[in-house]
Amino acid sequence: MSLGRTYGVGLVGLHGRIVEVEADIGQALPSFVLLGLPDASLNEARDRVKSAAKNAGLPLSRRRITVNLMPADVPKHGSGFDLAIAVAALCAGGTLRSPGRCVFLAELGLDSRLRPIRGVLPAVMAAVAAGFTDIAVAAENAGEAALVPAARVRGYTCLAEVAADLGADPEQLVFPPPASRAADDSPAGEETDQPARLPDLADVAGQQEARFAVEVAAAGAHHLLMTGPPGAGKTMLAERLPGILPDLPDDQAMEVTAIHSLAWQGRPCRQLLRRPPFESPHHTASPAAVIGGGSGIPRPGAASRAHRGVLFLDEAPEYERRVLDGLRQPLESGQLVLHRAAGTAVYPARFQLVLAANPCPCGLAAGKGIDCTCTPQQRRRYFSRLSGPLLDRVDLQLTVQRVSLGDYFGSDAAEGSGAVAARVRQARSLQRERLLPLGCETNAEVTGSLLRDVLRPPSAATTALDRAMERQLLTARGYDRVLRVAWTIADLAGHPVPGADDVGQALAFRRQGAAAA
Repeated sequence: MSLGRTYGVGLVGLHGRIVEVEADIGQALPSFVLLGLPDASLNEARDRVKSAAKNAGLPLSRRRITVNLMPADVPKHGSGFDLAIAVAALCAGGTLRSPGRCVFLAELGLDSRLRPIRGVLPAVMAAVAAGFTDIAVAAENAGEAALVPAARVRGYTCLAEVAADLGADPEQLVFPPPASRAADDSPAGEETDQPARLPDLADVAGQQEARFAVEVAAAGAHHLLMTGPPGAGKTMLAERLPGILPDLPDDQAMEVTAIHSLAWQGRPCRQLLRRPPFESPHHTASPAAVIGGGSGIPRPGAASRAHRGVLFLDEAPEYERRVLDGLRQPLESGQLVLHRAAGTAVYPARFQLVLAANPCPCGLAAGKGIDCTCTPQQRRRYFSRLSGPLLDRVDLQLTVQRVSLGDYFGSDAAEGSGAVAARVRQARSLQRERLLPLGCETNAEVTGSLLRDVLRPPSAATTALDRAMERQLLTARGYDRVLRVAWTIADLAGHPVPGADDVGQALAFRRQGAAAA
């Protein structure tokens, strides 16, 4: 029986499934049939495979070739099945021996070169989890695939190299000439990326309250809203938040790298992404660009790319209402569930949301607002684009005032990110020690039931907070979020439990947002 079998991986979101690729040579007129619910790009693999095999010196059989991707009822997409299809077809024709339980992940060029594909890291993770540890990929993807423990990765530059390892006649093989390489490209596996210099908090003049709010946000992984006139430093502060966040541990770094592998930022990942990501989409971005989506299998958006990092929305009221309200689900659950006809994709999205907004369309309503030309109705309409349910999920809400002349030309140098980051690491260490037995990592993740039970501060410390809720100035969610911020302020100060001053400061941050709205 002329049957060849190889394996690939079908991805839906970050979850992969082993796909068995069968190829059969039949006694019929020459044709190439591809079965198993392939999408348009996968259907085109027929022509890519035929041309690549011919140019590698291994032309496919001139009889009917039937390739089936199993399970047949699961939609398949992308060009990552090219190599698996080619090897299965060549095995069916007797040109190559069976590769066994090896998974093939690469796109084929017409000249038989192997091209890198998106999502290699989550695909290899899925293969290893399913017991398939032998992986064949394009040379450019080899470094990324090797990040998965227990994976035995082989990187190839062309189909002829793969065929040589599978017993093809060396005299038949045709190797393409070396590809020309741009001057700024590096060979596969060679690491040339230098860590970018992160913006430093020392660049921010004055703004002591806002700097402290950013520090609290970093220490407890809290969401932050900054309202103030243009030029007050809101964007500068937001851009410096990632620089004071601690490096990601191995499990979180693997998650983040897998998302960025799938999002495909122009070249394969060669090492784990240890620094928290920072995403700042333009206010004209569509819901699919921010939340995720697109035709076919939905792809990750900026919210998922910011997983374990910061999602910064500058000029927040200018975003579409659908974009802003679409963030409410991940702010609570830490993940995005995107439903499409082709499948449902689940992406992690546990990010810190940072919003920056002007007080009105002209931006001059801060302070006395004597220069503002906006009507009261325009002001209300502008800020009301940030819905109440969204703002209720933002822990820290403060008003950023203009920098005074004395602060701008002050003689004392502002504290840099290094010193602030050290305090943030110490606060995170205290949180892990306290919260890991409770199933949490940061104060922002603490549930309301824990805050009302084992983590409830003394009643004397929450007097002002209780009074605010009795007067219906706070929702139950807002009450919990004030307590979370209070715990973070206490951690930064080294207090074992929040005191009245810690709770009062956390409540003051909350009331500033209410006053601005």
